[in-house]
Amino acid sequence: MLQDKLSEFVKTQATELGVPGVAVGVLLDGQEIYASHGVTSLANPVPVDEKTLFHLASVSKTFTATALMRLVAEGKVDLDAPVRRYVPELKLADEQAAAQITVLNLLNHTAGLDWNLIDDGEGDRSLTGLVAKLPGLPLIAPPGARASYSQAGYNLAGRIVEKVTGLPFEQAMASLVLEPVGLSDTVYGLAEVMVRKFAVGYNRDDDGELRAARPWGAFNEGARRDNPGGGLASSVSDLLRWARFQLGDGEGVLPAVELQRMREQTVALRSSTLGDGFGICWFLHDWDGLHGIGHGGSGNGQFAELLIVPERNFAVVSLANVGPDGYPFNQSVVRWALEHCLGVVEKTVEPLPYDEGKAQQVVGRYEIDAMNLDIATDGTRLTLAVGIKPEIRAASDEEMPPDYPAAAIGFLPGDNGENDDSDGDGDGDEYIVTEGGLEGQRGYFSRDANGAITGIDLAGRLFNRVTEAS
Repeated sequence: MLQDKLSEFVKTQATELGVPGVAVGVLLDGQEIYASHGVTSLANPVPVDEKTLFHLASVSKTFTATALMRLVAEGKVDLDAPVRRYVPELKLADEQAAAQITVLNLLNHTAGLDWNLIDDGEGDRSLTGLVAKLPGLPLIAPPGARASYSQAGYNLAGRIVEKVTGLPFEQAMASLVLEPVGLSDTVYGLAEVMVRKFAVGYNRDDDGELRAARPWGAFNEGARRDNPGGGLASSVSDLLRWARFQLGDGEGVLPAVELQRMREQTVALRSSTLGDGFGICWFLHDWDGLHGIGHGGSGNGQFAELLIVPERNFAVVSLANVGPDGYPFNQSVVRWALEHCLGVVEKTVEPLPYDEGKAQQVVGRYEIDAMNLDIATDGTRLTLAVGIKPEIRAASDEEMPPDYPAAAIGFLPGDNGENDDSDGDGDGDEYIVTEGGLEGQRGYFSRDANGAITGIDLAGRLFNRVTEAS
């Protein structure tokens, strides 16, 4: 029986990875199947179930995008219009970019905005305050030139929702999406979370001990400016209801054609574990002609994953409350569900043997506004380490998620089956992480017109190179 097999798998994986609490849901043939294991809190243990709230982090973006698509369907927003039509006060580091960025650029991460502005707990922490600080956010590419995942872009999209509706973002979301879909346990803010059953997040110290994650969620309480990109909390049962909505006819919220439009590719992704391309918000997947849409979320000690396969009326949700092991747990659940419910077996990818010459081309430091990424070699293997910049961590009054320590990566075969790139065409510049909390993540190195390495993509984000090996 599928229920028993799923429950046993969830229990085994959670135990092996040391995840305190997990909740999983599967929608198959119109039936909902749930499996939970562990507790909401180690200090005050209560069993996790399908009604337990977890922080969704970036899965929140699917709700923000759907709300905007409702406004598009109502003729109140034009995807191809410049953002300044709705947020005329928008200013960026580059005036031309500020004038050109469209609503669609925000929704498919092609605006050229760096990842996010760090919340320092000071000043106006609303979406209005976010827009006022955007001139300080680096630009990594011209609008429309390439995809690079941006939290700031989705938070700016949330300001469009506020401007068009005349409501605070959270109220607008309740009216546009959450209430009409019947998502009574999908909420913003600790005031709503704490009157429901919820999971405490945990992070694993270097000695292996678990400590409660503070703040709850990814952002400090009061930082409303990050709600559009990552502020929601929800349960497995609500997320399966959300999946049913995405698979349906729009239920009077917006036309089904607009839901389907969100699944159509707007930009391709290269060598990304997250998907083969972006639709409108959704990461798109193609398994030999079977198509899926999905989104993940990474919070402070909490991880979420949602995958929907419209052609098979299928969905899987996985929520886990420990970092970094919640990520591999969720990925294993998704793989298991695809195989046992749909017969889809993801192909394993084997890296090439270590190549010293290629390694020396890429070693050095790369960065986004909030994080450093270091590529190093000891002459026998290549490693990737990524973490919050020390000055940001030191300046924060709140605890932050731990860094990802150095973990082995390997280059993947290019079009010629090799990892040589003496001609500078980028052939063989794709890689895979082979151990640690990011195991299985794929990405690639970028080159300039002269063939020099200029950046690395990890988890959909472009980290620009700032130093080479000395």
